[in-house]
Amino acid sequence: MRPDPPQISVIVPARDEETSLGACLLSLVGQAGIGFEIIVVDDGSTDRTPALARSFPGVRVIDAGPLPEGWSGKNNAMSVGAREARAPWLLFTDADTVHLPGSLARTLLEAQQRGAALLSFSPEQEVHGIWEKAVMPVIFAELATTYRPAEVNDPATRVAAANGQYLLISREAYDAVGGHAAVRASLLEDVALARAVKASGRRIFFRYGPDAVRTRMYRSFSQLREGWTKNLALLFRSPVQLAVLRLLEFGLMVGSLGAAILGMLHGRSHTAIFATMVLLGLGAIFVARVRKAHFSTGTTVLALLGLPLFSYLLLRSARSQEKGQVQWKGRSYAFGPAPQPVPSGAKVVDHGRTRST
Repeated sequence: MRPDPPQISVIVPARDEETSLGACLLSLVGQAGIGFEIIVVDDGSTDRTPALARSFPGVRVIDAGPLPEGWSGKNNAMSVGAREARAPWLLFTDADTVHLPGSLARTLLEAQQRGAALLSFSPEQEVHGIWEKAVMPVIFAELATTYRPAEVNDPATRVAAANGQYLLISREAYDAVGGHAAVRASLLEDVALARAVKASGRRIFFRYGPDAVRTRMYRSFSQLREGWTKNLALLFRSPVQLAVLRLLEFGLMVGSLGAAILGMLHGRSHTAIFATMVLLGLGAIFVARVRKAHFSTGTTVLALLGLPLFSYLLLRSARSQEKGQVQWKGRSYAFGPAPQPVPSGAKVVDHGRTRST
């Protein structure tokens, strides 16, 4: 059905993903214009994930096996998948992604035209419910501010970033930097892998990719809380300070609104005008920042309510890292002090020691 050997090996790590895996595989098996193989790595699922994957013709399903000491589950699953892959390019993509028609061929062509050994997209985010719509734009706006694509894509800088939901890498580069084995303990393996590739002198490319892939990351508030607690603090250099700053921003906007209303009610026009101007100024700054996250206008406005929730998740993640204990998908990861995100100008690859229990 597909040319042999394939040009791309698509590797999908999956742990209890029966809710989303079907849509992901359906979007992948229909790709055209390129030879590819699909490998689903079952990472100890207790639901119908393996059976669902096997129901798609041509999809290879392999077992990740027991989790080795010092590995995160996802890193182990992706490493196992890479060992089975036959293609010169590897696409690591999450089970909750949906791939647009023809995107696989277009992505490889883009990587080749840009001379990139690693190409990664930030998918279009599908959000449902008030909490997702409130906090996801805030988070992705902060990420867009911290990891500016222009700096990430500039070979002259050491700034590196990638999104593990869609990460295409050449086999040559993957093997040269040690693959996922080199970042086996990291809960931020996508960024760590990108740093390693860029530090090796190879080119990386990162952009917002709604023309290629979309995703719905979480389907409940508990999933959202656990997911961002896992690694949100690792993404920012000073998470506690950032949490406090966003709480102050929220407090100032709410306080300005209250002052403006009270000023109008009590006939204090100067107070009302000044408070309104402060509110409009803060609001304009907030909207300009959040628009970088590429959400709808309505969701961007609703994101104001996400500021205190973002601060809560960031502080919760920082506390979890400080305690050296993270829960994720039924596993507990214990580790030493959390490494700080690499600032502009630094060159570090995360090899932190982690133990799974």
